[in-house]
Amino acid sequence: MDASAPLRVPRHVAVIMDGNGRWAESRGLPRERGHEEGAESVREIVRECRRAGVEALTLYSFSTENWSRPATEVGALMSLLHRYVLHERAEIMEQGIRLRAIGQIDRLPFFVRQPLRALVSESSANRGMTLNLALSYGARAELVDAAKALAAKVAAGRLKVEDIDEQSFAAELSTAGQPDPDLLIRTSGELRVSNFLLWQIAYAEIYVTELPWPEFRKAQLEDAFRVFSQRQRRFGKTGAQLRAESRRA
Repeated sequence: MDASAPLRVPRHVAVIMDGNGRWAESRGLPRERGHEEGAESVREIVRECRRAGVEALTLYSFSTENWSRPATEVGALMSLLHRYVLHERAEIMEQGIRLRAIGQIDRLPFFVRQPLRALVSESSANRGMTLNLALSYGARAELVDAAKALAAKVAAGRLKVEDIDEQSFAAELSTAGQPDPDLLIRTSGELRVSNFLLWQIAYAEIYVTELPWPEFRKAQLEDAFRVFSQRQRRFGKTGAQLRAESRRA
C-alpha cells in the first residue's frame, strides 16, 4: 500500500461500531466501560470526517436487536447517548454539522428522545457534514416502512404502481436526499452487515478491521480511506470501460 498516494475521500461513510463490550471484557472491565471508550472514538471520527470533507457519516449506534441485551447495559447505553447529545451540542453547532436520528426513535426513553430531537431541530439548517445516528434501527424495518409509504400513496391515488422505481423507493428511506454510502467500515473483525442500510450499501466498498471500535481513531480512519482510494469502483462495468471513460473525460 502506497502511504504517499493521495486519499480519495468518500462522500458518505457508514460505520458498524463493533467490539466495545469485548474490548472491555478483554481488560477485565465492565462492558459499559467499553461503550464509554467507544464514545471517544465517535468524537474523533466525527471530527476527522468533517475535517476531511465527508458529506455524510452514518454511525450504527443501537440496533433494534440491541434492545434484547441486559437491562443494565441498555440503560448504560441510553445514559451515554444522553450525555453525548448534551456534551457535543456546542461542537456540532460550531462545526455546522446537521444531526439526524434514523430508526425507531419513539422507542427511546424520553430523557434521550427529548434532547436528541431538540438538537436535530436546532442543527437542521446547518450545511456542513450530515451526521446520522442510527438508533433503534433495523434496515428490514426501514424497507417495510418504505413499502408501506408507497402503498399508501398508491391507495390514495397519488402514485401509480407503474411509476414506482428505485428513485421513488429511495425517497422513502431515512437517508433520502443523501448520497448512498461509498464506504462501509466494520470494526472488530466480524464479516456481516447486521441489518444495516441494506438498500443503501448496495455498491459500498467494505472495509473490515480486526481492531475493536474503542481503538479505531484518526490513523485507522486514514488507513480505511487509503484502502478505499485504491479500490476500482466498477458498478458492473469492466476495468477497460472505466479506463476508456476516464480518457474521454
